[in-house]
Amino acid sequence: MLARQVIASGASTALKSISAATASPKRSLSKAAITAIVQQQQTRDYHEVTGDIISPSMIQGIDHLRDPRLNKGLAFTLEERQTLGIHGLQPARFKSQEEQLELCRISISRYQEDLNKYLYLVDLQDRNEKLFFKLISEDVEKMMPIVYTPTVGLACQKFGLIYRRPRGLFVTINDRGYVYEVLRNWPEHDVRAIVVTDGERILGLGDLGACGMGIPVGKLALYTALAGIPPHQCLPIVIDVGTNNQDLLEDPLYVGLRHKRVSGKEYDDFIDEFMEAVVKRYGQNTLIQFEDFGNHNAFRFLDKYRDTYCTFNDDIQGTASVAVAGLLASKRITGKKISENTFCFLGAGEAAIGIADLVVKAMQAEGCGLQEARDKIWLFDIDGLLAKGRPEGRLGGHKAFYAKDHRVMKNFAELISEIKPSVLIGASAAGGAFTPEILQTMAKNNARPIIFALSNPTSKAECTAQAAYENTEGRCIFSSGSPFPPVKYGGKTFSPGQGNNAYIFPGVALGVIVTGTHHIPEDIFLIAAQAVADHVSQDDLDKGSLYPPLSAIRECSLEIAVGVTKYAYEKGLASTYPEPQDKLAYIKSHLYNFNYESAMPVTWKWPPQQEAPKRPITPTKLQA
Repeated sequence: MLARQVIASGASTALKSISAATASPKRSLSKAAITAIVQQQQTRDYHEVTGDIISPSMIQGIDHLRDPRLNKGLAFTLEERQTLGIHGLQPARFKSQEEQLELCRISISRYQEDLNKYLYLVDLQDRNEKLFFKLISEDVEKMMPIVYTPTVGLACQKFGLIYRRPRGLFVTINDRGYVYEVLRNWPEHDVRAIVVTDGERILGLGDLGACGMGIPVGKLALYTALAGIPPHQCLPIVIDVGTNNQDLLEDPLYVGLRHKRVSGKEYDDFIDEFMEAVVKRYGQNTLIQFEDFGNHNAFRFLDKYRDTYCTFNDDIQGTASVAVAGLLASKRITGKKISENTFCFLGAGEAAIGIADLVVKAMQAEGCGLQEARDKIWLFDIDGLLAKGRPEGRLGGHKAFYAKDHRVMKNFAELISEIKPSVLIGASAAGGAFTPEILQTMAKNNARPIIFALSNPTSKAECTAQAAYENTEGRCIFSSGSPFPPVKYGGKTFSPGQGNNAYIFPGVALGVIVTGTHHIPEDIFLIAAQAVADHVSQDDLDKGSLYPPLSAIRECSLEIAVGVTKYAYEKGLASTYPEPQDKLAYIKSHLYNFNYESAMPVTWKWPPQQEAPKRPITPTKLQA
């Protein structure tokens, strides 16, 4: 009876499993055990494909509809439907990918709330991967604010409510000693890039713990959409060590560990184990991008790992690179070199310090001395001016480089009046901190004041674009970290650019991955900044933008990747040989194909076989 059930199920693999399980005369299986084996073998995984190499012998026809990497929806041709055995499972209509894209645009425009648009895109990625990435790549200006900032911040806040399917790995402090085993559970073997967060400082929203998964997921979606890095090579990870957010700890929908954050040596040892496990699982050249770690950990880990792993911190180095790109572009408006400016920062966290460090490097490239460059930069944090004698102290790490021999100051507006900076940069997550008084002072002291309100989401921006232009008589050179609508002032319309890290990190990652670069020096981010600045047209500047249109990010990414590739081979950092002569063509050969491909197996013909004379078969007599 059991044998008939197994044979009727058509599960030949199950028969093999049962045969192996009962090979020993001392072993036998119950009816329940045999049924479990049959069910296990008949159950198909959500992803039937790993990597980008499809084995036709391992894929069933129905998999082409169930697996998002294979699914083309109504774009399957009649021949494909009939050959794959899926004819009749879809309506008779045939659609091109372009027709499907138009339907996606119509569908997403019907939603009023951005979170609902986000969920629509999540669902699209779960059912048709190529269509999802093609939609984002072709509609960057409309889609990026949904899959990335600012909507991703709201998605993180609502993560426990909107969680659908696995999109990355959660590695918890409870997995100490077994991190490698957790990484092995990820079904992909060809991972080249990891974005990891511990959720302690998500955007300007603070500690969101495990709900921070939306950030690495969103970042890696842009790796593919904006730089063509194959999605199977990307792995989002959350390091869950708890959360200090009491609201989340009490939230019944929270999906992470319900205890206060683990810190100190136990935390550091856990991160060490994670880094070692990544290298053991995927290799030394695996890119590890740190994202939204707390200020007190971000610089420590960057300094600790940058020379022993292929790693960078986007909040520090990516933010710095895009800010410096804007400053490089601004030279064409002000006519001043970077070193001819005085900089004042509101905020002295990882973003501000990262920008300051790269600005110093840019000034050094102009011939400025190290200390001379640092003397041109003033930072102001929650305790006031970074002054050597301030009672609070807290001048450790990279902050010490910018501490001034100056009296203690707690009033930011007073500092602006005294030092008369030409560049004002906000990285404080203090919404509205650039008051009308401060903006007017900047306008009084400068013909073309440069004002960067970089904090995000939008509610955390130090000032709005409207406030910046109105309080500087339309003379400011403005940029922000989150998008703002165009501003009309003095009969002119300003369309300020968004200093978004997405201009930088996808291209840097692409260059690092295709060259197998071992480590990522700071020079690479200056190369990236210059590539973006070079891509800014005069028309962009005339409109009030220091950045190219978001729709041009894919071009920027390729240019950055070419620059990184040249640098990697010049400095001996690359590990892929021989060095390609045509580096652009080499990079393009590694890019993800957003377009549908034929689902038909490849066939070919053999040459006609010539008949050869055969000898008669002589039976072999077996001896008794």
